Amino acid sequence: MKRGRARDKGRDDRSDGLTYAASGVDIAAGEKAVEMIKDHVRSTFRPEVVGDIGGFGGLFSLGRLEHADPMLVSSTDGVGTKSMLATLTGRYDTIGIDCVAMSADDIAAHGAEPLFFLDYISVGKLVPDQVDEIVAGVAKGCRDAGCALIGGEMSEHPGLLDPGEFDIVGFAVGVVDRSAILPAGVQSGDAIIGLASPGLRSNGYSLARRALLDRAGHSLDDPAWRGAHHSLGEELLVPSVIYAKALLDLRRHVPVHAFVHVTGGGIPGNLVRVLPPHCHAVVRRGRWEEPRIFSVIQEAGDIADDEMEQVFNLGVGMLAVLPRAEAHRALDAVRNAGHDAWLIGEIVDGPVGVTVAR
Repeated sequence: MKRGRARDKGRDDRSDGLTYAASGVDIAAGEKAVEMIKDHVRSTFRPEVVGDIGGFGGLFSLGRLEHADPMLVSSTDGVGTKSMLATLTGRYDTIGIDCVAMSADDIAAHGAEPLFFLDYISVGKLVPDQVDEIVAGVAKGCRDAGCALIGGEMSEHPGLLDPGEFDIVGFAVGVVDRSAILPAGVQSGDAIIGLASPGLRSNGYSLARRALLDRAGHSLDDPAWRGAHHSLGEELLVPSVIYAKALLDLRRHVPVHAFVHVTGGGIPGNLVRVLPPHCHAVVRRGRWEEPRIFSVIQEAGDIADDEMEQVFNLGVGMLAVLPRAEAHRALDAVRNAGHDAWLIGEIVDGPVGVTVAR
């Protein structure tokens, strides 16, 4: 398993000579961080993982998978400017969950089972405790998605990032039988099921920060809204729900024609991606419970409804498109898997596009 860190290739023993540490890269801190995260990483291992931490690459045995005609599905993504809020609040335990969610649920949207994940963490100054918190979140996200954390990289970028600043991106690989790849079969008359997202996931944070912090002048330490018992910072760092296991389970109960991961572009920008010719999607707001944070953002920034719908998930992080006759069975299955869900729309005849009805 690969877990890299910066190494000094030009060091000598002259007392007046430059060292990597003096240049801003601390090899010892990197090695300490690797030791700290080993238990987190091992907690995600699946039976297919080969080897342990310390190799040049992560090994995963595909021969143990039971698929007739396996197709690998890959995705890479990051958390956007949500990482800035983690830095500002000094809370790093959830941002890794977000990183896993973005890639693992993209894979799951094709009907695939996430198999393994790799992360890349860049920092201005490597602080082992900070990295340990971040990777603990990555490991939890991998356990929630059912995939193994088989490698990663951490690097110090002095002069590019300030001490305390960081960024994280991830890469995931999954598998699905060729005959089960989604989307497939979307047609007029299908129902649209929405799965709940309690927060912003990892999209829209630039607009949220501009509205809440710059225009409205709120502090991250302020209550999230009047009467709230938690801070605005805590609300904005609510970790992304990971839907991958629930989606696999749903397909065991009902035929699914498409999954839609609601990320940048909101419901309209992502739902349109699974529509075949002559199919139009109608989604009806008011059929699900929108978390209060969205109305707080909208009021703070005086943001139009159309803009909100095109930027934020508005409380729905994943959609399932399936036969109308299966809608109630689907809702039961999703709720039994631990997710709130609602019947929020339908597919109708018409030009390809999405209408959000209010």
